Amino acid sequence: MRALLLPACLTLLALCISGNAAPRPEPKLPDLIAPAFAPPPELAKEFGPYRSPLLFEDGRPVRTPEEWRKRREEILRYWHAKLGAWPPLLEKPQFEYLGKETRETFTQHRVRFPIAPGRNTEGYLLVPEGKGPFPAVLTVFYEPETAIGKGKAALRDFAYQLARRGFVTLSMGSPYESNYPTAPDAVPLQPLSFLAYVAANGYNALAALPYVDPERVGITGHSYGGKWAMFASCLYEKFACAAWSDGGIVFDEARSNVNYWEPWYLGFDRNVTRKRGVVTPENPRTGPYKQLVEEGRDLHELHALMAPRPFLVSGGSEDPPARWKALNHTVAVNRLLGYKNRVAMTNRPTHDPNEESNAQLYAFFEWALKPGGTQ
Repeated sequence: MRALLLPACLTLLALCISGNAAPRPEPKLPDLIAPAFAPPPELAKEFGPYRSPLLFEDGRPVRTPEEWRKRREEILRYWHAKLGAWPPLLEKPQFEYLGKETRETFTQHRVRFPIAPGRNTEGYLLVPEGKGPFPAVLTVFYEPETAIGKGKAALRDFAYQLARRGFVTLSMGSPYESNYPTAPDAVPLQPLSFLAYVAANGYNALAALPYVDPERVGITGHSYGGKWAMFASCLYEKFACAAWSDGGIVFDEARSNVNYWEPWYLGFDRNVTRKRGVVTPENPRTGPYKQLVEEGRDLHELHALMAPRPFLVSGGSEDPPARWKALNHTVAVNRLLGYKNRVAMTNRPTHDPNEESNAQLYAFFEWALKPGGTQ
């Protein structure tokens, strides 16, 4: 079925070359991450089997930035219709301060804050010395201790490391329920979309702080957190940038860890109980994931919603260089809008982050969120 979509890639390539928007001046990229903003030469013009996001649902091509805004809304409507509607966002969720600790050049607060109607969570707010306004990064993972350097796994202490570099950081873990109840006759809110909604409220809590610049708030996470950060930043445009660490950025049933089919991600179905594990004839797809695959959709459509906001894929075993075939579609959207250097990917051989990949991730946020970075 997807082979039939290849002609769309030819249309896309023609659009990329046509030059519909004037080029914008771009600041110099840091040497550490500059190579990450270009695919390997052999992948530079590869778009894979993915339907171009620069085509409306009825097949019309998107030719101007104004048309892209309409297409962007069309993509958002489709995905929210499939994954379930969000509850109203919490406008200014307030932190309750439970304790604090001085660590190096920042203060670490234990906090409680609302994440959805009737739902609270606890996490850590790390605040550098000084008055601000500071850039900020929301970090998401199974629990909040890992990102502040108090967990069991090494090299996932993103909140701690970014606070040392002058960012306000909020470390939050997964809510105790992975989805939010909806009416019996409503489309169930998929757990991964609910997590994105939770992160959007995390953004709102950060942005309400007087010492945080609401225009300079990013999000990051690894693995489970990488999926969470990707859906949050794509579905909530107030995040200024994002870094997704090896969560699996497209559907890939050959990779057991790229498991969007599971009911705690996109496969939740009120009427079906699916066994944990890979998709097989005996253990088939369920929920919206099944519908998305049958309709030839993939996550590159969500990536395109980031444009022109920059993002980094910190790729490991689940996101190898071949993922550029999907990322090239967002590069094309940015080109239509007159932007370059908005899509980056680093690669390492293993799923776990390493010193080099983390240094690149921190350099990305320095570039994207501090003065002199993106324009």
